[in-house]
Amino acid sequence: MEGKAPDELFEHQATAEPTREIFSHLRKDGKWIVRDDVFIKFLDRKGPLTLGYGSPGRTGAEFEFGVRMGDRFDEPVVLVKAAWGGHSLYKLFRSPSAGFPDEMMGKELKQAQDRVKAENEKNGRNDELPTLEAIRKEYGTSYREMLAEVKAVMEDPGAVFPELAGATPELAGLVWFQGWNDQYGAENEYASNMRHFINDVRRDLQAPSLPVVIAAMGQNGSKPAEGAMLTVQEAQLSMNGVPEFKGTVKAFRTDVLVDTAAEQLYPRWKESGEEWKRVGGDHPYHYLGSAIWFTRIGRGMADAMAELLDQRH
Repeated sequence: MEGKAPDELFEHQATAEPTREIFSHLRKDGKWIVRDDVFIKFLDRKGPLTLGYGSPGRTGAEFEFGVRMGDRFDEPVVLVKAAWGGHSLYKLFRSPSAGFPDEMMGKELKQAQDRVKAENEKNGRNDELPTLEAIRKEYGTSYREMLAEVKAVMEDPGAVFPELAGATPELAGLVWFQGWNDQYGAENEYASNMRHFINDVRRDLQAPSLPVVIAAMGQNGSKPAEGAMLTVQEAQLSMNGVPEFKGTVKAFRTDVLVDTAAEQLYPRWKESGEEWKRVGGDHPYHYLGSAIWFTRIGRGMADAMAELLDQRH
């Protein structure tokens, strides 16, 4: 969700004959559009939506998604992007009703204490050993920070975006795009954690029918997902069949949107040099840093959100 397609790649593909049409709606007079009706806050960055609101020097799905949402609404649109790389739904985004995984926390505590003991012995120190309470506090930190990000904008949008001073915001929807870190031992709990997450977000933001779009993990691309990745992917897609979420939650596949040109060249990316830089910019776990793939995912997010919003009326 941070967004990993290099801006330089966007620049190249937006002008190259084979790919420029894909990005033509995002440009005007040879430059990237800057929306005066769509605003974005991404951690310490904020302003009108344009290229570059991914990781530093990069862009993600938020550009295409935000543009399409801006086209849909007459009112200004605000994107509050709460994304931190390497976080799991199992731990850092774990929501309150999911409770605590006592067995796993016990293992974490032992590992943490063993590390401190080893350091103490090595360095002749007597540092205090970690406690279970310290381990417990780490769970849900990103969930709480995400809520804080949203509430800060909801309570006083003018403090973040002066153009919106005096505006009364309406919480319109949530988009979730994550999954990689849950493959490593937490995959079988993902479906349960996702249900808790959706219900808790709705409760904590006082939005009982909040539309939720899930962009299912798809780093497998054109190859079938296997093992833990398949388990997480299926868990995300299974939210479409949860009776209580009918008409308010939509999960869609991102693997079918793969940029096949980047996928085919990736195995030779090291020796490809400049050729690779014109196609991709990262590894498979970051969707190859493909501007095309991230743009397609953003469009999928927008289409899914539009479908949910249409069902509300």
